[in-house]
Amino acid sequence: MIDFYGINIFLAETSATSGGLDSLLQPYGPIKKAQEYAARAFGARQSFFVTNGTSTANKIVVQALVKPRDIVLVDRDCHKSHHYGMVLAGAHVSYLDSYPLHDYSMYGAVPLHEIKKTLLGYKRSGQLHKVKMLLLTNCTFDGVVYNVRRVMEECLAIKPDLVFLWDEAWFAFASFNPTYRPRTAMHAARTLRERYRSDKYREEYAAWKAEFDELDPDDDATWLERRLMPDPDQVRIRAYATHSTHKTLTSLRQGSMIHVFDQDYRQKVEAPFHEAYMTHTSTSPNYQIVASLDVGRMQAEMEGFELVHAQVEAALSLREQLYSHPLLQKYFRVLKNKDMVPAEYRESGVESYYDPVTGWNKMEEAWARDEFVVDPSRITIAIGTTGIDGDTFKNEYLMNKYGIQINKTSRNTVLFMTNIGTTRGSIAYLLDVLIKLAKEFDNLWEDSSRPERKIIENRVHSLTQDLPPLPDFSRFHDAFRPDAESATPEGDIRRAYFLSYDEENTEYLRFDNGELQGQMRAGRDVVSASFVIPYPPGFPVLVPGQVVSEGILYFLQALDVTEIHGYRPELGLLVFTEEALKEPPAG
Repeated sequence: MIDFYGINIFLAETSATSGGLDSLLQPYGPIKKAQEYAARAFGARQSFFVTNGTSTANKIVVQALVKPRDIVLVDRDCHKSHHYGMVLAGAHVSYLDSYPLHDYSMYGAVPLHEIKKTLLGYKRSGQLHKVKMLLLTNCTFDGVVYNVRRVMEECLAIKPDLVFLWDEAWFAFASFNPTYRPRTAMHAARTLRERYRSDKYREEYAAWKAEFDELDPDDDATWLERRLMPDPDQVRIRAYATHSTHKTLTSLRQGSMIHVFDQDYRQKVEAPFHEAYMTHTSTSPNYQIVASLDVGRMQAEMEGFELVHAQVEAALSLREQLYSHPLLQKYFRVLKNKDMVPAEYRESGVESYYDPVTGWNKMEEAWARDEFVVDPSRITIAIGTTGIDGDTFKNEYLMNKYGIQINKTSRNTVLFMTNIGTTRGSIAYLLDVLIKLAKEFDNLWEDSSRPERKIIENRVHSLTQDLPPLPDFSRFHDAFRPDAESATPEGDIRRAYFLSYDEENTEYLRFDNGELQGQMRAGRDVVSASFVIPYPPGFPVLVPGQVVSEGILYFLQALDVTEIHGYRPELGLLVFTEEALKEPPAG
């Protein structure tokens, strides 16, 4: 360690309590000024540095805003920190399903129609006042980006004071590019705030409202099949974004930021936010991380446009080579816009940003109009025709053979990402490695015997045709629903989580020998007592209190991954006993 970093890493140990340094917990000097500069850079009203990563940033925001029994709408395949944040806050969770990409064993994002439908359900059941927050990931790990402004605008038309938490862990760089910036939380919040204060918007809203009032409010189509506009006299812009600065800009590991654009922050949130920040922030923060966040901010403000432009150019160059190289196309197919965003969410009709004749000329049109777009700096490659699954390809081929590190795979895809540090040399090296691997696969096929070729064909079929459908969220068991008679889907995940702490309330059931299936056929609601998270794809297929469905079981059985958090193969799934579900303790 000393050989690599030098002795200064140990000599740099510092503490605010020793005097002479600003305090991260109660900043008054350089840290306070650095956070103000960060707010300026990212278009926020307030910004806060976090030295424990965005996992902690997410929990801070949730704890600051959500009280026990508040209803929170959550993207189900979001980062696990959000699920655990719901447990800590005692929220009643209403999970939203993203559109599935079954052919690639991954999810996209949550359609606006799904969000509006859920909010409308709470409105009609008289519970809209309980809904506090909408929590979404923008952009997703795989690069699917929301139309943030439209989501906020239409949701605020149903609930004018809804709070938005946008997990932009992988999107911090987007503020420094004119094409990306409009789809960031802070830019959308500021734009909407200015729009709703204008006389022009009031005129537009009056015309829209007159037309809307002629329609039947009890007809779902009135709300779901048309664009909604919020009342300028009622709407409040309340948006929060969390950034993993260390992921896509410059910072030491775990350096993250929270950005706030909340009209009600001073009146309603400042005190609880400070308490939440104190709860989750160490009294011994790493000042090197704090300093690196300010360095990253300064670099982004001074050079951000140029750096992000180079990042995107590098990605487009890589994509173009992959699109056009005959041997690479045989084994490595780059997923295009049409592969990752279904046609109903592409109003522009753009299927690919690239055309062999005209080049890269369609990205701006899609990003200006479509409900979802794909970040071109995220290059997802389908590798099913190699006969190698994503996790094996990542470890045995890329890492062990060539020292290339990636951290996202699905059953039949791998994800490459460019960032502001990506060089032309690294792109050339990756292309060279992929060409070598393609030749290796070609040679393997040519040298294989007939039985060996059959084995390869079976693997390819398994990875390209025989793919298990991705399961939707089933439901919370009635024992963990605030009102079992209600038509709304929220559940008390905290109550389920802590009920499992007493081992007499739980038991293990195996599904590899049919034991669990037998219980289900006999009429039992089998209910998960833990989070069950297979890697890949890395999202919970079961959460505490959720009923196990046949679709979820089929998915788990069909997975060929060895890492499933929350599942012990020798014992089975941890589930609640039937007795424990009869009268669980109140939340």
